[in-house]
Amino acid sequence: MLAAILSFGILAVASDTPTLTYIPKHEELKYTFGGAAPSHHIKPGTRIVSWTEDCYDGAVTKPSQLPTKVIPPGHDNPQTGPFFIDGAEPGDTVAIHINKLEPARDHGISSFFPGFGALNGTDRTAILGADLPEKVWFYDVDPVKGVARTKSLDGTSSWEVPLAPFLGCLGVAPAGGEVRSTIVPDSFGGNMDCPEVRAGNTIYLGVNMPGALLSFGDGHYVMGDGEIIGTAVEGAMNVDVTVDLIKGRATPWPRIENAEMMMTVGAGRPLEDAARIAFKEMVHWVEETSGLSEMDAYEFVSQNAKAPIVQMVDPQYTVMVKIEKKRLPVRGGATSPRSN
Repeated sequence: MLAAILSFGILAVASDTPTLTYIPKHEELKYTFGGAAPSHHIKPGTRIVSWTEDCYDGAVTKPSQLPTKVIPPGHDNPQTGPFFIDGAEPGDTVAIHINKLEPARDHGISSFFPGFGALNGTDRTAILGADLPEKVWFYDVDPVKGVARTKSLDGTSSWEVPLAPFLGCLGVAPAGGEVRSTIVPDSFGGNMDCPEVRAGNTIYLGVNMPGALLSFGDGHYVMGDGEIIGTAVEGAMNVDVTVDLIKGRATPWPRIENAEMMMTVGAGRPLEDAARIAFKEMVHWVEETSGLSEMDAYEFVSQNAKAPIVQMVDPQYTVMVKIEKKRLPVRGGATSPRSN
């Protein structure tokens, strides 16, 4: 079992943690959040050592293949799981500590899909003009140097990007028995495409259905803010996580933390609604941890938060709000503002 929940909820892993090793067969992958039978039942405190397929369902194997021609319909972002967490009930929170993530292949793939991406017209952002052409970039993964390397489409230029692996998808079943596509982020987590879902961080997701039904997938080897072309450098991932359960604590929207930072995630359209959700959740979290009033917490977050645009390509956009824990006020210990 996990030894303790530390001061802000960070997980300390004990040496006697039960471990599930599970490498799914392709036919065991799932393509929704909710609506799928669990692959395993696990007890709180279980370490899961596993693997995920890439967002292309493993169908793209060479640069000449166009994803829209080879991926079966509805097979985007295949999920490993879901895992039924014994004792998890609505109103609880699942805490997922990411121990380790590493590329499971020697290459990653990025692509542009027509009708997708931040700078392309869609049915939601209607423009006159042709779609941009579907294109594919293969990246060579250099684990020694810690970079992914590719060439321009005409082969005359090359560039590399430092590896920074994270899970694009991490979610539980939505409330009310709803079934959602694996390309959607929402209050249940899902396709957040958030770079902070990475090794060393703990992610908190509110439980909506008995057992929570936790799943993960969509390995990202590296991604820039916004994911503007519609994909990261995508790839299969080796995954090592520890899953615990916090009883009686509701978490309306995903929260993330480590020893230095506390982070909230909001999803929605338009983009400002995603930001409002993430800021509101951070105000509430600061209230809980510092004892500040709502208005004082609002002021504190306003002057201290950073808010990167995580992605603006999925059916709902994602914004993250970050606060350094060292900036949190100490009750009774803060100095008074100086008068000018």
